[in-house]
Amino acid sequence: MTARVVVVGLGPGDARLVSVATVEAIAASTVRFVRTSRHPSASLVSPATPFDYLYDGADSIDDVYAGVVEALVAAAVAHGAVLYAVPGSPFVAERTVEQLRSDDRVEVSVIPALSFLDLAWDRLGIDPVEAGVRLVDGHRFAVEAAGRSGPFLVAQCDHSFTLSAIKLAVEDGPRVTVLQRLGLPDESVFEVAWDDLDREVRPDHLSCLWIPSLTEPVAAELVRFDELVRTLRARCPWDSQQTHRSLTRHLIEETYEVLEAIDELDEPDGYAHLEEELGDLLFQVAFHSTLAAEQGQFKLADVARGIHDKLVERHPHVFGPPGEPVPNWEEMKKAEKSRSSVMEGVPGNLPSLLYAFKVQSKAASVGFDWKDAAGAWPKIAEELGELREALAADPGGGSAVNEELGDVLFSVVNVARHLGIDPEAALRDAAAKFRHRFTAMEALGAARGIPVDDDLWEEVKRQAAQRQG
Repeated sequence: MTARVVVVGLGPGDARLVSVATVEAIAASTVRFVRTSRHPSASLVSPATPFDYLYDGADSIDDVYAGVVEALVAAAVAHGAVLYAVPGSPFVAERTVEQLRSDDRVEVSVIPALSFLDLAWDRLGIDPVEAGVRLVDGHRFAVEAAGRSGPFLVAQCDHSFTLSAIKLAVEDGPRVTVLQRLGLPDESVFEVAWDDLDREVRPDHLSCLWIPSLTEPVAAELVRFDELVRTLRARCPWDSQQTHRSLTRHLIEETYEVLEAIDELDEPDGYAHLEEELGDLLFQVAFHSTLAAEQGQFKLADVARGIHDKLVERHPHVFGPPGEPVPNWEEMKKAEKSRSSVMEGVPGNLPSLLYAFKVQSKAASVGFDWKDAAGAWPKIAEELGELREALAADPGGGSAVNEELGDVLFSVVNVARHLGIDPEAALRDAAAKFRHRFTAMEALGAARGIPVDDDLWEEVKRQAAQRQG
C-alpha cells in the first residue's frame, strides 16, 4: 500500500475563503495534521494534530520543517493516508510541502487554495507579474533576496528576530509596507521606516512585508558562501569535528599559500591562482566565524561589520571633515584598546623575521629609531664582530653564539625596514631563487653525468644572468 499525504490550504485567514474542495477533503480524512493551530481557519480541520510543539522546541526553522516532514511520512506509512493542512496556499512559501513532494517515501496530492498573495495584491494595488515581484521567505531573506534589488513581498515574517535579520541584511533600506491579518476584522496595512522594522512592528504568523525597491541589492555571493560553510559544518563528518584549535594549522597553511601565489603573480594564470588561494583563506575566516556563531558569540556578518567600523574610525582623514590630519596609528590603537605599551598586540607566534619587523616598527612609531638606513648599517658590523668573539670563546656554538647571531639578524631586519624592504619577502625570494638554481644545477649535472659542485653552480648562475640580460 502506497503511503499518501493529501495537502490542503486554509486560505489567508477568513474561513469563508476556504474552497469547497478543501472542505470535502477534510471531511473525507480520518487522520489529520495542521502545521499550526494559530491560524484563524485551523478549527475547520479539528480534530487534528498541530505541529506547534516543533516551533517551540526546535533550534532553527529548518529543523521545524524537517520534523514536520518526518512526522507526516511516519503517519502516512502507519495509516496509509493522512491529511495535512497549511495556512494560505500549499504552493506559496510552504517549504514543508516542497520537501514532501520531493520525498519518494510518500505520494503527495495537493489541493489548490486561495493565497494571502491575492489579498496582498489587492491591498497594494499592483499587478505582480507586470511589476516583476519576487516572493521570498522572511526566514531566508538574506539568501533568497541575494543579488536583487526588488520588488519583494516577504512572507513568514512571524517573529521580531525575523524582522531584525531582514533589517540587518540591508545597510540602508527604504520605507516598507507591513500587511497583517489580511481579510480578517483586525486587518492592518501601514508603512514603517526600515530602521524601525523590529521596533514598531508586532509580527505574527499572518504578517508580510512589501519592499518596493532597494538602493543596493542584498549581498549575493558572500551570503551563499556563508550558508554553504554552515551546511558543511552541519553535514560533513570532517567539518563537524573541527574546533578553533584544530583549524589553526590549516589557517597557517592557507596563509602561506596565499603568499606563495603573490610571489607567482608574474607566472601564467598568476591572478587566477591568487584568487583561488584567497578563497581558501576566506573559507578559514568563515569557518571560524561559524564556530563562534554556534557558541552565540559572533557571526561572519559581525566580523565584517566590526572591521568596517574600525577602518572608518581609523581613517578620519578619509571619512571625517576635510583637512583632518592623518592620525598616528599606533597611538590611536594604544588609546583605543587601553594598552600600556605599543608592543601589546604584536602576536608572539609570528614568523621570526616578521616578528622582528613588527617589533621594530612599533618602537619606531613612538620615535625610537634610527633616522635612516645609514644609522642602522654600522649596527650590522658591530653585531658581526660580537658574533665572531662569541664563536672564538665557544667554537661549539653555545647560547652566547645563538644570542649574537640573533642580534645580527635583528640588525639586518632593521636595515631592510629603513630601505622599505619586507625582510620576510626578501628572504623568501632569495630562498626561491636558490631553490630554482639548485634544481637547474641538479638537472644539468644529471644530463652530464657529474655531481653537483661549485663549478656547476657558477655555470648555472652565469646562465641565469644571461637570460636576465
